Amino acid sequence: MSENLSTKTKKSISTAMIAKIAMLGALAAVVMFFEVPIPFVPPFYKLGFDEVIVMIGGFAFGPLPAMAIEAIKILLNFLMNGTDTGGIGELSNFLIGCSYVIPAALIYRRAKDKRHAYLGLIAGSISLVILGALINYYVMLPVYSKVLELPMEVIIQAGSKLNGSVVNLGSFVLLMTTPFNLLKAVLCSLIVLISYKKVSPLLHRS
Repeated sequence: MSENLSTKTKKSISTAMIAKIAMLGALAAVVMFFEVPIPFVPPFYKLGFDEVIVMIGGFAFGPLPAMAIEAIKILLNFLMNGTDTGGIGELSNFLIGCSYVIPAALIYRRAKDKRHAYLGLIAGSISLVILGALINYYVMLPVYSKVLELPMEVIIQAGSKLNGSVVNLGSFVLLMTTPFNLLKAVLCSLIVLISYKKVSPLLHRS
């Protein structure tokens, strides 16, 4: 009798967890529609706050559910908007998002206190900036240039109009992509710090 009750409880918890992960993934996909242009980078870089939702899920449930939320978000966005890059851009966004949320979720899981929240968000932000730079340099910008039939020189010129020190792809990533990703990481982290404890009880409610 007790074993049957335990099995039913585990199934109930599992079902509730799946529902919450799906809900957060869908919410993050909706938030992706609301993006803000930033004056110091070219217009194709727009600031979004969807990673806030994913990070809150990571803090609440751990790194693997965070990956699932990230994947659901990307998949729903793909289904709603399609792709201009044959899925390469979506895969890159997934990897960059995971580079932010997974380190933070792993660290916060060790001890769910303010110190580990700060350490996790700092580690996640550093990871996002580094991996974001590498993926933009080697994958995203070259793919966008090829798929959109937009010469790389045009992309670089868009950066040089805002900062004369941008002269090639490397300096574009260093002076455009990296500050943009750093700003995104800092703002998303601040919102998570302000909001997580307020929404956490709702996520853990059975």
